[in-house]
Amino acid sequence: MRHTILIHVENKFGVLSRVAGLFSGRGYNIESISVGETIDPQISTMVIVTSGDDWIIEQILKQLNKLIDVIKVVDLTEIDHVERQMILIKVSPKQEYKAEVLRIVEIFRGRVLDSSPTAYTIEITGDDKKIDAFVELMKPVGIKEFVRTGKVALAREIIKKK
Repeated sequence: MRHTILIHVENKFGVLSRVAGLFSGRGYNIESISVGETIDPQISTMVIVTSGDDWIIEQILKQLNKLIDVIKVVDLTEIDHVERQMILIKVSPKQEYKAEVLRIVEIFRGRVLDSSPTAYTIEITGDDKKIDAFVELMKPVGIKEFVRTGKVALAREIIKKK
């Protein structure tokens, strides 16, 4: 099963390498990883997507918690959370499909970032299903290239009843 793991770490040289090394050293795969500073520049947040059964995920979480620069580890998979990724995609539609591409971009709440006589560069953000659906719709149009970010995620705020 695919898991999204949020890790707060000290923003220091080599921390990313140690986290990645933990995965590779034990033969676990990182499907995607996003890292960035938090509001506190001394702390960074990593969002790692990985797969494994319950035992493997438990081992990953235990090993991450043992790393010295790790502050907090949360498996978001079982927690209500919000997640997004972004894709930049360059398509080269034939003249008769240009208007259709722009309509699809609008439906997906995307943006055309760059336009030339032969290509559009488009930005789409959303969950995995939305990104995958957009890519599938653009395949017949003519995808020149694309780049996709890793997932970013945050737990939803839990409202306690009085």
